[in-house]
Amino acid sequence: MQQNNRTDDILHGVTLAMILDFLVHEYGFEELSKMIRINCFKSHPSKESSLKFLRKTEWARLQVQGLYVRTKLEKR
Repeated sequence: MQQNNRTDDILHGVTLAMILDFLVHEYGFEELSKMIRINCFKSHPSKESSLKFLRKTEWARLQVQGLYVRTKLEKR
């Protein structure tokens, strides 16, 4: 059985908490709320409330992951 080489997957080994930390550091909650229109970034934003929402809301999590990937690729 052949193992897949996952080094080309930018999300491999990256947790949602790591993604959120990176994006908050890059953009801040105010800018994130403009880029991805979800209330947890706009109204009383915190890492804990954002993670709770993103873990149970797939469409929002996918948008956040997409922004992370785009931002990382732009930095390359």
